[in-house]
Amino acid sequence: MSKKKAVIWDGNVRDAALTILLAVDEKQAYSNLLLHKTIEKYNISAKDRGLLTELTYGTLQYKLTLDYYLEPYVRGKLDTWVRWLLRLALYQIAYLDKIPDHAAVNEAVEIAKHRARHRGVSATVNGILRSILREGLRETTAIKDPAVRISVETSHPEWLVRRYIDGFGIEATEDMLIENNLPPLQTVRVNSIKADTRGGLEALWDEKFSVRRSENIPECLHVLEGQPARSNAFAEGIITIQDESSMLPAYALDVAPGMRVYDMCAAPGGKTTHIAEKMNNEGELIATDLHKHKIKLIQENADRLGLSIIKPQLLDGRKAQEQFEKQSFDRVLVDAPCSGLGVIRRKPDIKYTKSESDFASLHAIQLDLLDSAYELLKPQGKMVYSTCTIDKMENNGTVEAFLAKHPDMKLSPVSNAPEAAQELRDSGMMQVFPQDFNSDGFFVASFVKQS
Repeated sequence: MSKKKAVIWDGNVRDAALTILLAVDEKQAYSNLLLHKTIEKYNISAKDRGLLTELTYGTLQYKLTLDYYLEPYVRGKLDTWVRWLLRLALYQIAYLDKIPDHAAVNEAVEIAKHRARHRGVSATVNGILRSILREGLRETTAIKDPAVRISVETSHPEWLVRRYIDGFGIEATEDMLIENNLPPLQTVRVNSIKADTRGGLEALWDEKFSVRRSENIPECLHVLEGQPARSNAFAEGIITIQDESSMLPAYALDVAPGMRVYDMCAAPGGKTTHIAEKMNNEGELIATDLHKHKIKLIQENADRLGLSIIKPQLLDGRKAQEQFEKQSFDRVLVDAPCSGLGVIRRKPDIKYTKSESDFASLHAIQLDLLDSAYELLKPQGKMVYSTCTIDKMENNGTVEAFLAKHPDMKLSPVSNAPEAAQELRDSGMMQVFPQDFNSDGFFVASFVKQS
């Protein structure tokens, strides 16, 4: 048995959380994937699984705030693992009421003794944490610049806060960034080919899940307790896991049975399968993606849900017109690669790894994909552009640039959109903020080709 396994199997959840945090920092590993692999690999109990998730995500989410609290007490340079250990302990002190402060400190000191080569490290950890307990957390009220204050209090980089304030104002920005640090709501979509919404509810109730119907999207259910991916309802294809806001593109696309539809950036297939369900599994749905392993995911999802019209293919959407005949699709979805800033609550490390220089290159890719989709769309056909970001350059900016280049493309109001998506019904374009549906930040724009 390896030493790493022994640490986690012995129940030292904090040391496991520290290992994940270091991998995220040093190897740019994705926190959500690494957390899932750790839980599965070591068969961590349900109780410890919740604590591990809380410690990992919480420490990542509040990294900048924790550094602000630590700053007055740190003298000289700390090893990376020691700084993360201090953040981990301080997160428990600052944000978790059920863990006694002394227990958080003692655990951190023991981990330092275990990991360090000399005793000075554990003494430093002990001294810093006990000084904070004695003197209290550093106040943020003295910070005069609202962007700096919001950055510290919500643990988002200052450049991003200023960018959002410029685009949305202080109040909306602060609401959004506070929401980013709250746990995401678990949502599932009922597969209309196999059950109606009531049938999906009853299937999960029969398995003792705490679940309710969404007030926003008819086929969406909110899972308040339990792991729906482990349910029989999931295995049998009655439900699938999908964030609520990302269910809007299938409405915006306005498909019908028998159509020929193209999902240009389809993996892992959540929107693809939703579209197939809206088509009543009748017609042809081409789903392409750049990565071979993701094509397999699309097929697996289609098979589990019993959707036979989906045809996954390995293809760069920017070269789609080399593969398919021009003006041959009734509908095209471009769920484009983006900065992902709408899903920070699920992947908190995103906000520390992105930079302002990323937006220009993403904007160019998004426009290339839309240009390619334009060539494939039939006259009077509809195209939908969507992203899981809230950045105006990637969303409104991309839409404006695309429309300027293609004057025969017009925004198309979505009459069949849910009432909660009134903006989409009225204008054909909608920015969903995390605080709107208690979901991911998301953007949708619907176009019609007039010639």
